[in-house]
Amino acid sequence: MKLTENWKLRDFHVGEARDLEVASPEFIDYFWMTTSVPGDIHTTLREKGIIDDPFFGHQDQKCRWIEEKVWWYRTVFSYDSDLKPGEKMELLFEGLDTYATVYLNGVELGSTDNMFISHSFDVTRELNKGKNTLAVKFDPIHVHAGDKVQYYWSGYSKKRIWTRKAQSHFGWDWGPRLVCAGIWKEVQLIKRRHAHLDHVFARTTSIEGQVGVVDVDLCAHAFDRGCSYTARVELLDGTERVAEANVALDRASGIAVDGAITARTLHHSVTLQVMDPKLWWTHDLGTPFLYHLRITLFADGEQIDTYEQPFGIRKIELMQLDEEGHHAFTFVLNGVKVFAKGANWIPIDSFIATVPDSRYAHLLQMAKDANMNMIRAWGGGIYERDIFFDECDRLGILIWQDFMFACALYPDYNRNFMNNVHREIEQVVKRLRSRTSLALWCGNNENDWLYEALSSNGEITHPFYGEKIYHELMPAVLEQLDPTRTFWPSSPFGGNDHNSRDVGDTHNWQVWHGNNEPRQFGEPQTQDYSVEGISFKRFKSDFTKFASEFGLHAASNRYTLAKNMPDNQFYWDSDEMKYRNKDVHYPKGIMLMEGYTGVPKDINEYIQFSMLTQAEGLRYGIEHYRRNKPDTSGALFWQFNDCWPGTSWSVIDYYGLPKASYHYARKFFAPVLLCVDHDPNGLLQLWALNDRREAYQDEAELTIYRMDGTIVYQRAFDVTVDSNSKVNFAKLTEAEVLQQHSACEVVVVLRSKKRLTEDYVLYLRDYKDMDYQPAHVQISVDEAKGHIHLISDRVARMVMIELDAPWVIMDDNFFDLIPGEEKTVRVHHVDAGALPWETLRVTAMNDAG
Repeated sequence: MKLTENWKLRDFHVGEARDLEVASPEFIDYFWMTTSVPGDIHTTLREKGIIDDPFFGHQDQKCRWIEEKVWWYRTVFSYDSDLKPGEKMELLFEGLDTYATVYLNGVELGSTDNMFISHSFDVTRELNKGKNTLAVKFDPIHVHAGDKVQYYWSGYSKKRIWTRKAQSHFGWDWGPRLVCAGIWKEVQLIKRRHAHLDHVFARTTSIEGQVGVVDVDLCAHAFDRGCSYTARVELLDGTERVAEANVALDRASGIAVDGAITARTLHHSVTLQVMDPKLWWTHDLGTPFLYHLRITLFADGEQIDTYEQPFGIRKIELMQLDEEGHHAFTFVLNGVKVFAKGANWIPIDSFIATVPDSRYAHLLQMAKDANMNMIRAWGGGIYERDIFFDECDRLGILIWQDFMFACALYPDYNRNFMNNVHREIEQVVKRLRSRTSLALWCGNNENDWLYEALSSNGEITHPFYGEKIYHELMPAVLEQLDPTRTFWPSSPFGGNDHNSRDVGDTHNWQVWHGNNEPRQFGEPQTQDYSVEGISFKRFKSDFTKFASEFGLHAASNRYTLAKNMPDNQFYWDSDEMKYRNKDVHYPKGIMLMEGYTGVPKDINEYIQFSMLTQAEGLRYGIEHYRRNKPDTSGALFWQFNDCWPGTSWSVIDYYGLPKASYHYARKFFAPVLLCVDHDPNGLLQLWALNDRREAYQDEAELTIYRMDGTIVYQRAFDVTVDSNSKVNFAKLTEAEVLQQHSACEVVVVLRSKKRLTEDYVLYLRDYKDMDYQPAHVQISVDEAKGHIHLISDRVARMVMIELDAPWVIMDDNFFDLIPGEEKTVRVHHVDAGALPWETLRVTAMNDAG
């Protein structure tokens, strides 16, 4: 029974009301506002018109009062069933954000202090037949954390280190401070009969020959000692049962106590053998095939509980030493080395409780469509909802899972805090460890690296608070609960400097932040804030084992910006434009553009220049990392998505509209990539990169065009690349390909003559140094089919198609047009709704205007 109806909400000043009075069934809440559960307070207040849209302009500043108040939720529900012998009733809150106290019919059931985990209460006696009143009080954070020690290092906020909630709620360098509270996940009233399945751990233990071996650990909590418990474990392929086992749960391992809930713990392990197993692969290496795991629990032969989940047979390992004994950081899936291609995932919204599952499904489909095979769930947000893992399992996308600790020292000396963290880690691991897509547990985001670096600077003078969490507690819990995956203490981590290029993974913030690296333990971390110091050209000096974080800013799309700014502020360098950017050193974006496109003069150039710089910068770095395979084994850029309509490192803005980088990513992450490694005045080195399990054979054609489409040079090459390999198949000088023409007046196109890959387009000089000619782009539209046809008389640089609507899907955008080559772009809305064709704009950076 889901308790989603009839919820009401009201605020109080701290100390204004007696808790038991407000929680009482007799309390009059007639004039309270209605609210939704799951939900959050900010969203309710916005829907009621009490606060303005926090994303518009500076209106988030008007919301600060919300986090200072006490908030109460109340609902009344009916329950009319009679309980039979051996039955109990449990009230389950899947997520409470954060300091909550729960009351049923005026009885205080208990308090919570962790947003990330679920909370259960035994309400067998407290539940009335008929009308019941459920009340939940949320305290403001300062009531619990205000008197705690807050003088040591913590980025963006001090109170957050004591509070087990989404750390980014307190603001980050890509999002506003909006400290949410509320019942953010579902509330359920559950009938338990004799016992229930508490958790299941299913994993592939071996794949040898034609047999896949799957071990399944079962744990049941039994409150009726007089019953005999058995379980049936089944693995199904559709309706066909491919493996089955029946076991007695007769191994007791003590008792489980959670508040008023006391039960005997019963467990058993089952080994299933699957003949000729269909393996789960990432989508770029094969089919992410999923079986269906079903476990049925019986008490004295009576079915009392069922657990079901999709399950893929696969082996995932992290290779840290290669065949020659050299350091490596390579994920190996079913014996195949994987080059991890993807991005970092932040919370999907500042107000995550109200986000529909469909938005998760759409964004993750976009990740797959961009040829990403790994997502890093970043450690300052949340442990994502089940839909996130469902979709990654289904789509064949691996997950690097951070624990939720980021950019701070955490009070690991405090017993209450550590007990809270222990509960969190145990519950999260039990919830997620059977997920096929889960590839790695990571202890935190940047804490080890930044602590050492900032201590060397003298900025941090305290002990490494939090170290006990990542280096003692987590490995101990994971050794017991999930020894099948690698635990990595932090990201980045490894070597003489936790951001060493020689060992482990790295965050490349030489680009954008201007970090001077390499450095070693004890050396101060310095920055070079100059055009050269933050340039994306610095990527090419990075020979990391695995780049798990790096990126560059770009504006959101025009529609997204204009919708959230006053009209009189919609211009380049306005105060509102600056407010969209939460990064610390605002001029970095200007310097980055200055080095590649030049400084923009107006809002149109800012959108174009920032998007092009981000796209070309990511391409420059990621192609370098891929060419360094297998020494480099992954590139996860920062960041995939946005939580609000701002300017950030994301490649998809808040309204689901891709920036140029997203469409570039589809090309530079392609499993088979033809590309050119070139710097001004240097060689043109032609590469073929093949991440597939099959060899690649093709005929590649290199063509040099003038801006009017005249061919200056053309040459074909036979290309053969072994599976999971690369080849540098040609080296050409600029003089050879230019044939006396200027490098500033040509475009380079490398294409597959068999059309096995997308065309690769390159310019031999930075945008600001090119000699483009005015291009006339002609378009025709077939609205019924959702087709836009384009052709140009000159090379058209970064053609941008815009429609004034959110969640518009185009199969390509931000592309270059070669004269005379017609292109068709397919367009539709994610909800299959009508498109505002009257707002269609098509521009190129060098259009004739």
